[in-house]
Amino acid sequence: MATISLLVSVALVAASCGSDGGGDTASEETQAVDEGSVVTTGGDTETDASSDTAGATSIVIAIADEPSTLDPQATEDGNERAVTDNIYETLLRRNSETNELEPLLATDLPTQVDDTTWEFTLREGISFTNGEPFDAEAAAYSINRVMDPEYSSAQVDFYGGITGAEAVDATTLRVLTSDLDPVFPARMYRLKMVPPVASAEAAFTENPVGTGPYTMVEWKRGEEVVLTANPDYWGEAPAVTDARIRFIPQSGTRVAGLQTGEIQLATLIPPEQASDSPKTLSREGIEFPVYRLKNYEGILQDPRVRQAMNYAVDKDAIADDLFSGFATVATCQPLTPAHFGYNPDLEAYPYDPDRARALLEEAGYDGEPVSLLGATGRWLKDTEMHEVVIAYLTDVGFNIEPDIRPFSSYIEEFVKTVGDVQPDVGFVSASNELFDASKIESYYLSTGGLSSFVNDDVDAALDAARADPDPASREASFHEALSFGCLDDPVFIFTVNLQDIYGAVEELNWEPRSDGSLYIPEMSLG
Repeated sequence: MATISLLVSVALVAASCGSDGGGDTASEETQAVDEGSVVTTGGDTETDASSDTAGATSIVIAIADEPSTLDPQATEDGNERAVTDNIYETLLRRNSETNELEPLLATDLPTQVDDTTWEFTLREGISFTNGEPFDAEAAAYSINRVMDPEYSSAQVDFYGGITGAEAVDATTLRVLTSDLDPVFPARMYRLKMVPPVASAEAAFTENPVGTGPYTMVEWKRGEEVVLTANPDYWGEAPAVTDARIRFIPQSGTRVAGLQTGEIQLATLIPPEQASDSPKTLSREGIEFPVYRLKNYEGILQDPRVRQAMNYAVDKDAIADDLFSGFATVATCQPLTPAHFGYNPDLEAYPYDPDRARALLEEAGYDGEPVSLLGATGRWLKDTEMHEVVIAYLTDVGFNIEPDIRPFSSYIEEFVKTVGDVQPDVGFVSASNELFDASKIESYYLSTGGLSSFVNDDVDAALDAARADPDPASREASFHEALSFGCLDDPVFIFTVNLQDIYGAVEELNWEPRSDGSLYIPEMSLG
């Protein structure tokens, strides 16, 4: 095992020499922007968010990349959300301490009129910053816009079977679904409300207009977005009055800015650089790096072969050495205890290479090639993870044929479904902002979606959970599916659950959120 331990150490050193030790976890979509161009809104085009005026507090936040757009409904882009979470609002939000859903633009959680109809009551007297009223008509427009096939939002899968929305009166909104959807309230905490008139204009992608606590002063392409507090905000005024969100790809530069005090908060700090920040903040994240396993054909049809893969990988070493302790060993499921459906009875596969070799011998494995698809430069330490996992698998006797690609060509292969030519093993860092097992399981455990896994028992359990209005029986169905996909018929090589790591100055008062949002009203200095 000395060779593999050395490989983990080498991967760690290599990561510390790069910009981010892998890719950042934010955006799957990019679009060309003009370096140095400036987009301004409102009347002030020269606001200096680093200077204090009487009673003002300013902050600089460094993120790893530039937003691809500032239309909050267009893409799945964490860089865009870093900005628009502070400009736009949703009907519901998650409590920063408990993670429970609570009303925001709605007055309460939605009521269920019948199996496929939900009703919200909205707050009165709220306007978008361009003067358009926020009412049930605007809310219905926002929902219908994101679900419109012609708009082609990358977020549409998150909102499940919503078929439409309608205004009953100025403050009553009804949302229709194709089937019973017990997760519907959780879906709505992500769907941002947009103004009907302004969002129909081509310039909306770079001129955000929301109801939230901040407005955009300017977008300096390739450099930063400048925000200032919304003077007409309907809620409590934030402590931070001005904010710059700067785009700094190099993690070392972000850390250096923290050390000099030029930056107050930085995201995506690599584990090996965390101790270089004046203050390190971390929280269990919602990214779960796993290796999807094909169980319906080829050498991996035998579950013993897939069990051997899980026994072969030393997950504690990956957590402690590759991620410097900023990760926890996955308990045989791509969920945390904060996710509905998490099965507390499941345990992690122990590292047992001898057991792995014995299982391969029982299964009659004789060195047949096993294809492994991976991405490089997309997720934190993805390249180093592949090197280490392949070394562990090779050590117990697997003949791995790696196919490690840039994300743009990797994703073309990964999205192939059952019935296409799929790799035996495919890496993905699966995220679950829904905080419900249905998000991961519908993608990777059920036949269809992004799965390479076919199991009638799992499909039956997931079908039972999908439209079950009873939380207890729904949770039991998820537990059953997860149990099958862990030991009986492994769906993944399970690795670790990653923590989100932030660097900050000592003066920053803020606790990272479980959903990863950089919500500036929760920050203060002092």
